[in-house]
Amino acid sequence: MSKGEATRERIIDRAFLIAGRDGLEGLTIGALATELKLSKSGLFSHFGSKEELQVAVLDVASSRFTERVMLPAFKAPRGLPRLERIFEGWIDWMTDSKMPGGCIFQQANAELDDRQGRPHDVLLESQKNLVEALTKTVQLAITEGHFAKNADARQIAYEFEGIMMVMNLYLRLLKDRKAVDRARMAFKRLVQSNAA
Repeated sequence: MSKGEATRERIIDRAFLIAGRDGLEGLTIGALATELKLSKSGLFSHFGSKEELQVAVLDVASSRFTERVMLPAFKAPRGLPRLERIFEGWIDWMTDSKMPGGCIFQQANAELDDRQGRPHDVLLESQKNLVEALTKTVQLAITEGHFAKNADARQIAYEFEGIMMVMNLYLRLLKDRKAVDRARMAFKRLVQSNAA
């Protein structure tokens, strides 16, 4: 890895943490340069604009989520065991003490949902991919006989994501110490209500 690549990686690592805490809009070239003891022009040369920095952060967030949550889950048997692994991996992702701001996607969804531009488009694509992966995983659970044949895979994926979003609210804003337990109970009920 070249010095330039190492610097870029260091910048993105720090930007990822800041964006999780302060949102993508809270991510400024000046503040990031100060934190990393780099010149603004040096930092700017790696990205060219705040928008490109945001895109880089979203790209690395998607990669890390895939590595930490999705890929380990896809080693589990098809169907419900795989969905359960995604669920537990996602809880670990959202409660990771190394990410003091919580889930960056929750921040980004609120910030970018009504905006135009590359960060919006990159986030939209990653979230569509996640919905499709969840829906396919649920469909496999139906095929494997873990869920009823008439279960609606897209609806189950929708409710699954809803559980994760509400858990984030209870964890981050409401500071509910039982947020994870509540999420697990909701997931259990979702599974039971769609069982074969």
